Amino acid sequence: MKRISRKDIILLAIQVAAWTIVLLLPVLAVFFFSQKWENATATFSMLIYMLRAPIVVYFVNFYVLEPFLWQRRRRGLFVLCNFLLVCMANYWIFMVDFSHFPSHDDMAYIGFFMGYFVYWLFHIAIIALVVGLRNYMRSQRLKEELKEQQQKHTEAELAWLKNQINPHFLFNTLNNISSLVQIDADEAQESIAKLSDLLRYAMYETDKPLVPLKGEVEFMQNYIDLMRLRHNDKLQVTTEWSEVPSQTTIPPLLFVSLIENAFKHGVSSSRPSRIDISLKTLPSAVTFECSNTNYPKDDQNRSGSGIGLENTRRRLDLLFPKQYTWEQSLQDNIYHIRITLKEIK
Repeated sequence: MKRISRKDIILLAIQVAAWTIVLLLPVLAVFFFSQKWENATATFSMLIYMLRAPIVVYFVNFYVLEPFLWQRRRRGLFVLCNFLLVCMANYWIFMVDFSHFPSHDDMAYIGFFMGYFVYWLFHIAIIALVVGLRNYMRSQRLKEELKEQQQKHTEAELAWLKNQINPHFLFNTLNNISSLVQIDADEAQESIAKLSDLLRYAMYETDKPLVPLKGEVEFMQNYIDLMRLRHNDKLQVTTEWSEVPSQTTIPPLLFVSLIENAFKHGVSSSRPSRIDISLKTLPSAVTFECSNTNYPKDDQNRSGSGIGLENTRRRLDLLFPKQYTWEQSLQDNIYHIRITLKEIK
């Protein structure tokens, strides 16, 4: 049996409050115009008399018939139970003594049956309102559950992104730094500092949904500098970072897989290679661009561990629905990608 939660109590309180307002508004209006409590109390008594059955029909449908019959697609039983419920809740209407009607006054009969028909329509409207409310609540709950699942999926992909700093990358970087010690001790020390900053940022600064863009730029620059240690002089890398406002924030590790993709598919050990990376900030927008020579790896080459372009785009879909543009092209053996994030604060 489902436990009664705080949300259930709040929902019941809201419904009771709504029906109370429906009852009290006409009473207050009558008192306001007549300035007589007798008229107001008479109006209240009449409303209680007329609305007691619809209120019963509403709550029985909301908490019993709709969730246990309509939702479970027992529509025929739902209609039958509502028919019996309306009949029982309005028994006083069905107990009318027709002998009191003048036999020759057809208008009296017509007026009675017209009122009876309108009353039935009113109950049907109440039942339809309950079904509509329940369907809306279910759709909102499903949206919330979907949003939670998407959030979990996004967090899982972020954890995957953190694996950018994987043992393979670390071993290569440390080996390169070790070799660099023999050649340029100062540069080796600087590379160690960059590696330390990169690891610290990835491990401790990316647990938040949003991080300062300035920190992301520093992370990307450190990552690029360390990746360059693995390649020879045939690779030319340029970076251009516009001045970033201190208050601008974005989701963490958003562009690093694109940079990794550029190093993975844009660099050849024997031919000239080029990677150009830039990030520009505009009011309420951020544009990231990356261009690289195109030397795609074959299926046997599994170097690199990024989530790839497809998963990056899916992450953008989750984080910036209809608030980003994605442009990519391959022309003259140069691959280019540009991503613009809108509504960035």
